[in-house]
Amino acid sequence: MLQNRAVAFICTKFLKPYYPFLSPSTTTMSSTAVENISEPQDAIIKAPLKNIDEPDVGILCYISQLPGFRGILKQRYSDFIVNEVDLDGNVVHLTSLHLPPEMAEKKEEVVAEQSDKSYTEEIESFRSLAGDADADRLKELIEKISTGAEHDGSPLVLSPSSDKVHRTAVHNFFKEKLKFLVTDTIDGPKDSSKCIRVRPSSSGNQSKGRNFRKRKDRDEKPFDKRGADWPEHLGKFLRFHLYKENKDTQEVLRLIGKMLGVQPRAFGFSGTKDKRSVSTQQVTMFKQRASRLASLNARLIGIKVGDFCYVKEGLQLGQLFGNRFTITLRGVSADSEDSIRACADALGKHGFINYFGLQRFGSGSVPTHLIGAALLRGEWKAAIDMILDPREGEREAVRMIREHYKESKDVEGALRRMPHHMVAERSVLLCLKKSPGNYQQALKAIPRTMRMMYVHSYQSYLWNHAASVRLQKYGADRVIVGDLVYCKEDSSEIISARTECEDDIIVEADNSINLEEIEIDVPDEKIFSVKAVDEEDLLKQKYTIDDVILPLPGSRAIYPANDVADVYHDLAKKDNISLSESVHNVKEFSITSMSGGYRRVFQKPIDFVWEVLKYKDPSTPLADTDLDILAKSESGNKVQKEDTANGSNVNSPDSLNVPVKCKDGTSDSAEVDSANQSSDLEASQTALKLSFTLPSSCYATMAIRELLKTSTSVAFHKTLNDQV
Repeated sequence: MLQNRAVAFICTKFLKPYYPFLSPSTTTMSSTAVENISEPQDAIIKAPLKNIDEPDVGILCYISQLPGFRGILKQRYSDFIVNEVDLDGNVVHLTSLHLPPEMAEKKEEVVAEQSDKSYTEEIESFRSLAGDADADRLKELIEKISTGAEHDGSPLVLSPSSDKVHRTAVHNFFKEKLKFLVTDTIDGPKDSSKCIRVRPSSSGNQSKGRNFRKRKDRDEKPFDKRGADWPEHLGKFLRFHLYKENKDTQEVLRLIGKMLGVQPRAFGFSGTKDKRSVSTQQVTMFKQRASRLASLNARLIGIKVGDFCYVKEGLQLGQLFGNRFTITLRGVSADSEDSIRACADALGKHGFINYFGLQRFGSGSVPTHLIGAALLRGEWKAAIDMILDPREGEREAVRMIREHYKESKDVEGALRRMPHHMVAERSVLLCLKKSPGNYQQALKAIPRTMRMMYVHSYQSYLWNHAASVRLQKYGADRVIVGDLVYCKEDSSEIISARTECEDDIIVEADNSINLEEIEIDVPDEKIFSVKAVDEEDLLKQKYTIDDVILPLPGSRAIYPANDVADVYHDLAKKDNISLSESVHNVKEFSITSMSGGYRRVFQKPIDFVWEVLKYKDPSTPLADTDLDILAKSESGNKVQKEDTANGSNVNSPDSLNVPVKCKDGTSDSAEVDSANQSSDLEASQTALKLSFTLPSSCYATMAIRELLKTSTSVAFHKTLNDQV
């Protein structure tokens, strides 16, 4: 009670000068730094640099008034399991490391069919198109291929022709009638003539690579196959499930690409996952054999690929529904187990505030939204300085490089020593080396997805603060006049608007913003109707608190028709930023050139289940990964076959000594409780395991924050882990 009164006093004292409409409410607000909601941006920049925490970026409130409890997030990376959920709602799991038999069988059937077929009709048709000489030579080539006779691999060069229409007809003939042969055009004996070359699709090199030449240079060179030998029965993209432990998605794909000799752009994926986790997601590769990829499993450490199939289209960013999380909080400590259960039940019933998590703003002492604010003001040099300046918590070697540049402005020296994974810093330095003093151009040298992250981060900063004020003033249990919602029916008052199309940034605890640590989630743009709730809507109870949305600032975004809208403009004004006009003409660093979007204020976990577990050894795995399940399945099948042969009972109880709990916290049966009673007495630690699905762009850490009522920062949970 005293704490709530203190929070109310702080809210009145510090928030009211900037937001006089605020009054103490029953909604819980973090008491550590509520005044930060009104702190001018430039004041933050001038303050001593420190790693950011949740209040710094507007993460201030909670839905429930339950006290929360102590728990350690990500004590082990296997405590944070992420499985992608595709657009059809299917959870992506690694279920097999082997090639499906039908892949090889299908290829054999096609080869057999090709060898048994007679091409008399096709050859006669070609005779009428190209003449007897070329038809006879084509017949000889086909017979050699069909019978498997020795073939020297030399191409069949047809008679020269200066008629382009005729040559096109010949090319089309092979594409339609003889698909196992491929053609291209070379220079003929005369300047005005050309010759068509024909060869089996299985010969030559596997890709154009170094052997590709322009037509004038390739008379005697190997063919430019351009994938023409890819079997017709297979889709052009190999889709597989990528399983990884404590590794970044793009880092893994670069490694696989290097082992296969392909460029990173050959891969397609829907989004990256947390580095410090165990995750499974879908990936596609252009025209690659499953057998080649599967052969890497024996050489990969902490990485597995499987569940292969061929598809017609590759994956693109944002092509997912969301993610399924299995999160284990270790070292749980509360007044009683009942309070843990109450908190878990409340999370499932009421959900959490859909804040942008700390990952969105980076992990260093110079958060991305401060750089974004400088860009919106057109302060190019200030933005560069924030990217390159020393910051708290960095490795000593990196800190010294930054210090050296700050003191000497030695671009070449800093560039020479800067680690390659620090993409933004190196991009800036490379440009400054070529064009000293051209700070705007140096900013544009940063990869687009990364440089846009800065401005998007500032949008998120404003959104978080607006959500906190909305919660603090009006609570989490009712819709009010002026709230924005997605409309449920046509109306003349509706304003057509776009949903959020954002870049989800996942930045682990590192010294810098790292390209490998950026999650980019760009869903297909959709048009929804947005309206402000009026008195009639309230009387009809058409909308609930779950329908309330808030805008991400942009030229097409509309704001709530109540005083929550003032939060956006007041905060931006304190940062010397206008949300309605730009002070410069660089469109990509201007909010007015961005369409904006919308985000739900509240999010409930989908298919939410939880368990309270007891354990003794901190290193004991408390959740099965896909690889664990796969190993048990293969081991179980082997044991079952052996035991069945010996007449043994294969239905023995599981060897794990961890009691299984239902989602309401009770045991599955009295027998289970009895069987595990002795292990419960021996166990000295409590854990809470949660499984739930969230749509893309929602942060699981914000759901955990609602449970614990403590910070989700990596630094904070490291201190908890050190105390274990």
